[in-house]
Amino acid sequence: MSDIPAPPATREMRNTIVLVLAQALLGAQMPMIFTVGGLAGQMLSPNPCFATLPLSLIILGSVLSAQPMSEFMAAKGRRAGFILANAMGALGAATAAYALFHGSFALFMLGSFFTGTYMSAQGFYRFAATDTASAEFQPKAISYVMAGGLVAAIIGPQLVKVTSEAMVVPFMATYLAIIAINALGPILFSFLDIPAPGRRKKHERHEGRSRRELLKDPVILVAMICAMVSYALMNLVMTSTPLAVVGCGFEQADAANIVSAHVLAMYVPSFFTGHLIARFGKEAIVGTGLAILAAAGAMALSGVDLAQFYATLILLGLGWNFGFIGATAMLASAHSPEERGHVQGMNDFVVFGGVFLASLASGGLMNCTQSGNAQAGWQAVNLAMIPFLTLAGAALIWLVLRPKETR
Repeated sequence: MSDIPAPPATREMRNTIVLVLAQALLGAQMPMIFTVGGLAGQMLSPNPCFATLPLSLIILGSVLSAQPMSEFMAAKGRRAGFILANAMGALGAATAAYALFHGSFALFMLGSFFTGTYMSAQGFYRFAATDTASAEFQPKAISYVMAGGLVAAIIGPQLVKVTSEAMVVPFMATYLAIIAINALGPILFSFLDIPAPGRRKKHERHEGRSRRELLKDPVILVAMICAMVSYALMNLVMTSTPLAVVGCGFEQADAANIVSAHVLAMYVPSFFTGHLIARFGKEAIVGTGLAILAAAGAMALSGVDLAQFYATLILLGLGWNFGFIGATAMLASAHSPEERGHVQGMNDFVVFGGVFLASLASGGLMNCTQSGNAQAGWQAVNLAMIPFLTLAGAALIWLVLRPKETR
């Protein structure tokens, strides 16, 4: 069924629907893992300081697999790459479940690293939505796929509630449920209709620009910088938020509610971000996202009342949405189909490399630089946003001011 080419409009909508469902259903495993991973790591780790190391290894696995996964999909097709990632996600969950049963922290970290391959491939859902989309529909397709993350953010925690204590070994049933989620992947992706550029261009000599040439493209370079800054700063502040909220005297339930408001702010705008990009342009939406991220930092520095935490995290989610989706749309419009393996792999290596460093820096800025003072640590986290926002803002202004023929 999926091997018969559909008309362009039908194909772009069909692929978008498949990828929205993948983001919503298969993507639910990531909030599940990030909800229980730290608690499971704390249970297994011989040193409490290493409790969140498995979560960092997920991101590291994503960084290291981004380029190979992108090249694999460029040669073998999106469907093959996504199904391979589901197999790695199932392997990671199975390894983690085995580690929990045997009480092995080392095996648990290995399973987390395998999971990073799935996380990397999930990041390519947004790019895959543009592969068969018209230029006008591309930003909307990206936005719709990202909106699927809202459903995943709801489904994942609910599954954790059902599974976390369902077996004698805590969290083991959660990882077994993740194996079942990954088993849905081959069924879902059988409906994906995206030809592989490697097959389509097999007999052609031209293979697009080299990585060095691509990095000299102003649009690609600025898009990568803005996407990395948007995602890394969101991760930096979000990771520290529960520690700051509880450290400033509020309840864990308050921290959970603030993070929930943040997740809604991340994904609800996706239903209209693509339309805003189509109307106002990619650069304008990216610039708006960076400005909102700056407003989030300013709000955080203004005080530590509960309302200020809520406002900071809501602005943080909204800024991430505009900055990241806008930068993704910029990138998607700046390369040819045969260049997608190089471009998208480099982009996600840079983006998630920044996220990995932010995840490591967040705890250090919050806990280690200010002698355990939660308010001072929270200020240090948000002050760290300034140089990176300055970099991204300057890069975007530089791009906009360039003559159109040089872009």
